[in-house]
Amino acid sequence: MSASNAARIGELMEGLGKAATQAAGTLALAPTAQKNAALTAAAAAVRARADEILTANGHDLAAARAVRMSGARLERLRLDAARIEAIAAAIDAVAALSDPIGVHAAAWQRPNGLTIQRVVVPIGVIGIIYESRPNVTTDAGALCLKAGNATILRGGSESRHSNSALHACLLSGLEAAGLPRAASQLVPTTDRAAVGYMLSGMSEYLDCLVPRGGKTLVARVQQEARVPVIGHLEGNCHVYIDRDADLPMARVIALNAKMRRTGICGAAETLLIDRGCLATHLAPIVRDLLEAGCEVRGDATVQAADPRVRAASEDDWYTEYLDAIIAARVVEGVDGAIGHIARYGSAHTEAIVTGNQATAERFLQRVDSAIVLHNASTQFADGGEFGMGAEIGISTDRFHARGPVGVEQLTSYKYVVRGTGQIRP
Repeated sequence: MSASNAARIGELMEGLGKAATQAAGTLALAPTAQKNAALTAAAAAVRARADEILTANGHDLAAARAVRMSGARLERLRLDAARIEAIAAAIDAVAALSDPIGVHAAAWQRPNGLTIQRVVVPIGVIGIIYESRPNVTTDAGALCLKAGNATILRGGSESRHSNSALHACLLSGLEAAGLPRAASQLVPTTDRAAVGYMLSGMSEYLDCLVPRGGKTLVARVQQEARVPVIGHLEGNCHVYIDRDADLPMARVIALNAKMRRTGICGAAETLLIDRGCLATHLAPIVRDLLEAGCEVRGDATVQAADPRVRAASEDDWYTEYLDAIIAARVVEGVDGAIGHIARYGSAHTEAIVTGNQATAERFLQRVDSAIVLHNASTQFADGGEFGMGAEIGISTDRFHARGPVGVEQLTSYKYVVRGTGQIRP
């Protein structure tokens, strides 16, 4: 990169950072009604501008097809009338949530008469770096706004027209509510140097970064960022079918967990079958997946159940496909499943299907992932499904936020101490 281009990107990003910092001070003090008014107006704008958004998305899809983008990525990029309505509904759902800012999370009094309160406050300025999915623009913008945070959004070049059209709706909402436009800013360049500057040159302005995208992007953010990062590297999610699983339930859950939407981070990537139910459960579940268009890569026992199953390699147990492919393996009971997940999993989302409550509890307690489910599809790994309105992503971190990152996870706290003249001896 030339010195002149580096200077241009630096000047651009510095401007965004300064404006966001100033806007964050205003947002931190904004009353709930004003924030909700902005969100409600933004949702209305999404609905009113649906045709414009679809046209913009059409430009992105055409460009993506021209460069032969994979089917899985195209699916993440694509918008239609139903998805646009879901975007608007998600903004409305965030508006309906309780405002966490200013809540007294705890309060107590010390023997010396000091009263101490732990009060929820915004994080400040949050940078969001994401790929493919245009809905991240509005999900992130809405959640951060409700939590009193300013945002700097840097979407992928493949979705730039869609992102711009959706971001314009957020700006319309901010203006309608009398809040500063700089509370939500979309980086206006596709130059990759802007990402590098966000990672290493904006610690004066950014309080946190959230990456949302493929493994390469997230790994880069986690390695190069000079501010705290909330995110997950990959979602290698598992469904374990126990010997005490109801077969009809197991078939429905396994199929949904993999095939409802293959390109989301909560899609099942590995199917584990208890050796104790091979005779009854293995063949029907594998057949369901194959007939739904899913490629199954299995161990020798799974291959023997259906000649269409391909041989799995060691790498398959580690792989997040984000496509209609699943790895399948036979394990020795619930402990075998727990051991496999501990070795190969990414600590994202795992499910057990069983009618045995004791077995279920053993799995739920011993599997150390952000989300664990009993008799439910891994596709429920979603902030909206958790009642959070929307999410920025699923965090596999153990500090600050874990699981779906919603409004409450985009806050911090401070201690407010009140005295009557006390001094420390």
